[in-house]
Amino acid sequence: MPASAPRPPRHLAGARLLAQGLIVPADGAPTPTPARVARSFGAHQGQDLAGVVSSLALRSGGRVEPVLEAFDRGEVVRGYPMRGTVFALAADTLAWLTELCAAGPVRAAITRRPTLGLDEAQVARAGEVLAELVAPVSDRGAGRGALRAEVMQAWEDAGIATTGGRGYHLLTHHLSTGLVAYGPWREGETAVVLASSWLPPGSDLAGAFGGDRIAAVAELTRRYLLTHGPASERDLAWWSKLPLGEIRAALPQVEAELESGWADTQGHLHADAAAARRGGGERLWWRPGLAEEYAAREKESMRELLLPGFDELVLGYRDRLFLMDEDRHDRLVPGNNGVFKRAALRRGEVVGFWSRTGTAGKRKLVLEELTTISPTQRGRFERLFRTFPTPVP
Repeated sequence: MPASAPRPPRHLAGARLLAQGLIVPADGAPTPTPARVARSFGAHQGQDLAGVVSSLALRSGGRVEPVLEAFDRGEVVRGYPMRGTVFALAADTLAWLTELCAAGPVRAAITRRPTLGLDEAQVARAGEVLAELVAPVSDRGAGRGALRAEVMQAWEDAGIATTGGRGYHLLTHHLSTGLVAYGPWREGETAVVLASSWLPPGSDLAGAFGGDRIAAVAELTRRYLLTHGPASERDLAWWSKLPLGEIRAALPQVEAELESGWADTQGHLHADAAAARRGGGERLWWRPGLAEEYAAREKESMRELLLPGFDELVLGYRDRLFLMDEDRHDRLVPGNNGVFKRAALRRGEVVGFWSRTGTAGKRKLVLEELTTISPTQRGRFERLFRTFPTPVP
C-alpha cells in the first residue's frame, strides 16, 4: 500500500466479518445449519459452485458435507433470482425472490435472442422438453435431477440447437422465470429439477406475501441488513438492483429490528453522525448488539482468514474498499472482468491472494503477498488452508 494511501476502515470490516458469521460463534452459541445460513442472508453469490459451498460451510461449522446434504434434501438451492447471475439460497426463498428481482435481467436477456437465432416458439418448446425431462427426477429430497449435459442432449434430440450460447441462454431463461432450479448435488454439480416439485409449496410471491411487493422487499431488507450490516440502503439497492424508492418504502417495516448510525474513518460505529470522527457519511443499519459484540470480540475478528473467490464479504457491498485500497482491488479483479481471486485477510483487510497447487491429497497453499506476511502469520494461513472446506479434493 502506498504510504499516502488511507488505510481501509478495519473496524467496519471487523463488524461485517462478525455479522456475516465468519467468526466462530461465541462459547455456548449454537452453530447454524447451512439452510439457516442461506435463509438468513437472502442469497449468496453462487456462480462459482465450489466457492459458494465453501462460503456456506465457513458460516455453518466449517464442514462441506452438511452443505452438500442440504442441497440433496432440498433445503438449499441455486437459481437466478437477481442481477442475471447465480445465487445459492434457501429453497423457500428462491421463488418469491426471483419474482421480486429477476424481471429486469430477463428482459435484457430477451433482447439478445435475435443474435442467438432464437425465437419465442423455440424458447417455449425448450421449456416443454426441459419440464418433461426433469419432472420424473424432481421429488423433493429424493430426486436426483438432470445434469446440464443431459439437458443439452435432450434439447439437441428435440431439434433445438444448443451451440453458440443458445443452450446457456435457454437454461438461464427457464431458471430465471421459475420453471426449474438447481437442486441436488450430483457428480460435482447441482442438478436441474422442476421448481414446482422441488421448492416448498406456497413459497412464491403470492403464497409468501400475498403478492405484496413492499412486504417482500421489507423481508429482503431485514435479511440483508442483519447479515451484511453495517450497510446502507444504497448497498442493498446495488446488491439487489431493486429501486431505491421501494427499499425506502419497505425499511420502516423492519427498522424496529435494527440498530443504525454512522461509521467514523476507522470504521467504529456511532449513534449519530456528529459523534463519528469527521462526521458525515451514509447512515448504516446493523443487527442489534453488533457494536457491543464486536468490541468484545475485536481480536477474534482481526485474525487471519481465507475466503473463496466470490464470497459475500467481498461481493455483498457496492464499495469493496473497506477491505483494501484501490490498487489491491484492481489486483483482486484483474481488468475488472468479474473474476475474483481468493482473498487472504488479516486485521480486517486483504493482505494477499491464495490458490492451490498439487494433486488431490497433496495440495499446497500458494500465497501471493500484497503486504509483508511474517513466518508466524504464514503458518496460520497454512493451518487455515489445511482445514479449508472445499468440495473439490
